[in-house]
Order: sequence, then structure tokens, then C-alpha cells
Amino acid sequence: MSDSSDDEYFCTDWLPYSERKDWEDIKPLEQDDGPNPVVSIAYSQKFRDVFDYTRAIIAKGEKSRRALDLTTDALRLNPANYTVWQYRRDILREIEADLNVELDYLGEVIGQNAKNYQVWHHRRVIVEMLNDPSNELELTKNALDNDGDAKNYHAWQHRQWAIKTFNLYDDELRYVDRLICEDQRNNSAWNQRFFVLKHLGFTPEVIQRELVYTMNRIRIIKNNESAWNFLVGVLRQSGGDDQYQLNSHPEVVEFSEELYNAGNRSPYLLAFLIDVYQEQALHQKANNEQLARKVFTLCDDMATKHDVIRRKYWQYVASHLKSQLDKEKQQQQQYQETEKGH
Repeated sequence: MSDSSDDEYFCTDWLPYSERKDWEDIKPLEQDDGPNPVVSIAYSQKFRDVFDYTRAIIAKGEKSRRALDLTTDALRLNPANYTVWQYRRDILREIEADLNVELDYLGEVIGQNAKNYQVWHHRRVIVEMLNDPSNELELTKNALDNDGDAKNYHAWQHRQWAIKTFNLYDDELRYVDRLICEDQRNNSAWNQRFFVLKHLGFTPEVIQRELVYTMNRIRIIKNNESAWNFLVGVLRQSGGDDQYQLNSHPEVVEFSEELYNAGNRSPYLLAFLIDVYQEQALHQKANNEQLARKVFTLCDDMATKHDVIRRKYWQYVASHLKSQLDKEKQQQQQYQETEKGH
């Protein structure tokens, strides 16, 4: 543990707990690493002092204002310490602390530790205790905007929890649309859009609107995996025959074929067309050999040019389709022979 960041918080007149008169009744409890520790960590003296007293307080079971202040110092030194966060929650409940003050404190901690799971979990518990999510969307927005990481998993997870738990869906589509406009490859924003739509319901009107929205985005950036995944996800919500969902909207197939015929060879476009033609080959009895040849050609292109690292997968896709079609052909021949026998 380094002292450099500690000194920004613990000012130069920092007084160790071992020298504080109001802590004379507590005997510090040193960390027990055993007689022969494999690796001995060089903790700073400040770190040892704070955590020796933290361990002592937890062992004693003291829940007081001074114990709360001690956990603040301990978490400043190690904000990922689950045990200290849990004990802090126990203290807050015991002394009936002002939880709004705790939220303010957490806002500062999250600002410095936006990717720390324990901080976000503690925040969730406090919000549940207050039953007040009024600050959560703004908090996560700031975490995603100001920290330069619009894909922070913990912030998104907390945002989804708050929205789902307290029914805060109303303006979320507008928010994620702004994020997608700023960065069309922001997979987290696309995922959030799907999360909201799934709650609101994929009606035929919503599906049509989202398909148009996504195709327009793909026109701007053809090689955008996030948009292609979203497009497939929306098509999968179209209902009907599970074996024919990607072909449920011919305008999407036509759009993809236009891109291909115009010379675009995005691996995400090719992967989509492979899935489309597979569906057609297995769903349609006529022209399935011609459709299969399209799949085989595209799979070969993926394996040798556009997605070489997954060549074995694309070889498997082609061989699996061939075996499925051969099986159907054999079944059809057996059926025709049976009919002739009658």
C-alpha cells in the first residue's frame, strides 16, 4: 500500500489511533499472517494502525459514531474491503445514522472508485433502506460521462437495478440515444436500449421502429458489431416460427444484401447473411441447395479472409448445415419409397 495517495486524505497533522486518548480503551488487533507467510505485504504504518484498530472494533462488536469514523479511514485506505463495508452498514443501522449523509459520502467515494463493486453494492443497500432512488440516475450518468468510461459495468448495473426496482424507465430511451449518437460502438448503450425495450414490450410497431433505427445506424458505420447484435436481437423478438425469425422482415434481408452487393465485407454483415440463408435453406424446400451454396461460400470467405481466427467455427457451421440438409434429404427419400410401397 502506498502512502502517496493516503497523504492527500490524511493531512500532515494526522494522529495515529494508537496516540489518541479517546481510543486508549481499545487494544489494537494485529493481522495474523501465520508463522511463515508466503508473501509478506509491506503495509504502511498508517495502514497497519487503522486496520489494527478496525479489527479490534469488529472483534469487540462496537457500533458507535467513532467506529463509523474509523471505517471511513479504513475504507479510504482500502475501498474494496467487503468486511469493513458490511460492518459500516451494521453501524449505520445501530446508531440510526442519517442515510442521506451516507449517500453524499458515497457520491464522493464513487467519484474516486467508479469501478469498485463494494462501493456500488453499499450504495444499493443504502438506497433500499431509504427507499429513495431520486439521485441514482444522475449519479450513474455522471459516472459514465465524467469518468471518461461510458461502458463502466458497475455503473450500468446499478442504473439498471435502480430503473427496474423503482420503475424509472420514462426517459431512458432518450438518454441511451444520446450515448449512441456520441459513440455508435458503445455496446453498453445498445444493451441498455434493449433492456428498456424488453420491459416496455416489443410490439410490432416497436420492432419496426427499432429495425429502421438500427439500419440507419449501420448505414453510417457498417462494421459496427454492437448495432448488428442489436438488429439480430430485435428480429428474435418478432415471434412466429423460431426457425425463421431473421427472415421475418424482408426489408432487413434486402438491406443486408444491398450492402453485400455494394462490396461491403464486414464480418458482422457476413455472419448475419450466413444465419439468414441457413434459415431459408432449412425453412424452404425449394432452392435450398442454392441457398446452401451461399452459406458454404460465405463460410469459406469468413474462414479464409474475414474471420480467420474462428475458421474452425465457420467450417463447423458449413458442415453442420450440410449434415442437416442431407438428413432431410434422406428422410424425404425414405418417405417417397414408403409411399411407393403402398
